[in-house]
Amino acid sequence: MRRYLVGGAVRDRLLNRPVHECDWVVTGATPEDMVALGYKPVGKDFPVFLHPQTKEEHALARTERKSGRGYHGFTVYAAPDVTLEEDLIRRDLTINAMAEDEGGALIDPYGGVADLNARLLRHVSEAFAEDPVRVLRIARFHSRYAYLGFSIAPATMALMRQMVEAGEVDHLTPERVWKEAERALMQPQPSVFFTTLRECGALQRLMPELDALFGVPQPPKHHPEVDTGLHVMLTLDCTAKLAAPLAVRYAALCHDFGKALTPAEILPSHYGHETSGVPCVDAFSARLKVPADCRDLALHVCREHLMVHQARELTPGTLMQLLERVDALRRPARFEEFLIACECDARGRTGLEDRDYPQPYYLREALRRIQAVQVSSVTRDGFAGAAIGAELRTRRIKALKELRETWAA
Repeated sequence: MRRYLVGGAVRDRLLNRPVHECDWVVTGATPEDMVALGYKPVGKDFPVFLHPQTKEEHALARTERKSGRGYHGFTVYAAPDVTLEEDLIRRDLTINAMAEDEGGALIDPYGGVADLNARLLRHVSEAFAEDPVRVLRIARFHSRYAYLGFSIAPATMALMRQMVEAGEVDHLTPERVWKEAERALMQPQPSVFFTTLRECGALQRLMPELDALFGVPQPPKHHPEVDTGLHVMLTLDCTAKLAAPLAVRYAALCHDFGKALTPAEILPSHYGHETSGVPCVDAFSARLKVPADCRDLALHVCREHLMVHQARELTPGTLMQLLERVDALRRPARFEEFLIACECDARGRTGLEDRDYPQPYYLREALRRIQAVQVSSVTRDGFAGAAIGAELRTRRIKALKELRETWAA
């Protein structure tokens, strides 16, 4: 029995990146051997065990044979006679097919180190094409390492295109698509995930609402980048630069879905896109089974982002309605996320990344001022029953009027 550190821990150590978890492959052992040594079995599809002290995952070396469509269509063979090299060759990328023995010696049978040095994402073998999840994984790895100069090997991209054309990605479940997209959204350059999927043709199959934005023109005056898809990618990367949470990044991804529905005769204008996009965001979120907090923020940003851009021109009554629609008083933390997403929309434009954009400061101050108008001050003045709510709202609108006058001075 031998055990080897494999996969991401080896890769990231060689890249001088933090190692967050360690996975191990065990050769020359049976499940019974592992249990006898105190390992806890946890694998469903193949033998995986948790170390009795470290709780790190240890998988028995295995081979896989394609037996059906999609990523569940595999027959797994795990036995003491499976070698480390046989286990590593079934992995997706050469940079993930390296191992270290317990003495720290590197085992690199498929050229992972050379591809690390060349900053190349290259598939290990033709077996790559048997698992459609790998199209998503390669795109995610690309988004993680693009800032280091990594690119996808031409032969690997060609293989990804063949998989898409063969209909393999059509068998991916919405849950799996979202799982990979969720992780990609939190990478240093999340846009690369989606542009990589578009390059191989998978974006149109999996996220047609997003794919449809590429090639849709916008007014150059407001969008020097012109292309709506490019604008969304710039907006998304802006959220990453601000280390924004997942919900903000998802909202940035979806905020302009309505522009794909704009009638051709009014292009490059997009009158009403914020309204027409709402059903698209709702349906997209439902299909991918996106968490409710991400969906709800995305719906608010889609519907209201133009109102935020115009915040300083809004009348006090209209501004109050905006704050009520986004539930700013009861959900101030989400309101802050809402403002960040809208700011990234304003900055996700070529040459306008550092533009002056005071609207979030104005709206934060607007919330602070209406928060300062309390129910107690209304009841203290003798108002009761239904009159309390009406008077409270009147006073808050008055506070917003004073804010507008202050900022105009």
